[in-house]
Amino acid sequence: MIDLLERHRLTSFAIVLVTLQTGLAVFAPWLGFQDPYQQVIVDRMQGPSLNHLLGTDHLGRDVLARIAHGYRTSLLTSTVAVGLALMVGGSIGLLAAFYRGWFERIAMRLMDIFFAFPILLLAIGVIAIIGPGAYGAAAAIAIVYTPIFARLLRGPALVICQSEYVLGARAIGASDGRIIVMHVLPNLASIVLVQTSLLLSAAVLVEASLSFLGLGAQPPVPSLGLALSEGRNFMLLSPWPAAFSGLAILFLSFGFNLLGDALRDTLDPRLRSTVRLL
Repeated sequence: MIDLLERHRLTSFAIVLVTLQTGLAVFAPWLGFQDPYQQVIVDRMQGPSLNHLLGTDHLGRDVLARIAHGYRTSLLTSTVAVGLALMVGGSIGLLAAFYRGWFERIAMRLMDIFFAFPILLLAIGVIAIIGPGAYGAAAAIAIVYTPIFARLLRGPALVICQSEYVLGARAIGASDGRIIVMHVLPNLASIVLVQTSLLLSAAVLVEASLSFLGLGAQPPVPSLGLALSEGRNFMLLSPWPAAFSGLAILFLSFGFNLLGDALRDTLDPRLRSTVRLL
């Protein structure tokens, strides 16, 4: 029982951490932060103070405001990317498991080709074609994560498609769409939920890496990776922008990663502790 309570406590902490950071990103324009684009040169590279709680950067912009709005950029880019990858990759994996045959062979071999490339290098290659920017980074991350969802959902879907209730539904004349929506997808919900949380954590790091390299959000758009890249040039004079931006990336990625682990422990029956009634 103690282990079960600890797992629920971990899940609650992960949900609170993700909710707070998501709320900060969503409501940043209405939380009273300073203008993240306003440059006050006379206040450049100041340390934390009452006027600027996290200091200012090399252009005199408020670091707290830049980080709060940077959360919006990172979360929006990562969420759109993972959502697109889930829709495209999940559909490919599900249809490959359901129809098998030539469609499965062609689709999964195509996914294997994408798997042959390192994630960051493939993302850079896609951005080289599409062009840098937040939308280009989202598209690149979506393409990179599409084969992950395809292969992830294909395995469990193969087992479900051969189960008795699916075969029974086919026997009574249920359409393919009804079988997929009513019988296959609900049994994949826990897998999708856990993997989406984990890939959101990784997507935050990839988006920050692309922005750090100048391939993601472009100045003057607030971005955590871009703020880290700009702040590293002034570490000796003012380490605050780089340090706080790095911590923001850490906490955002850690929150989704912790949420994914907690959901996996909660939803996977093989990881649940056996509760004995005394």
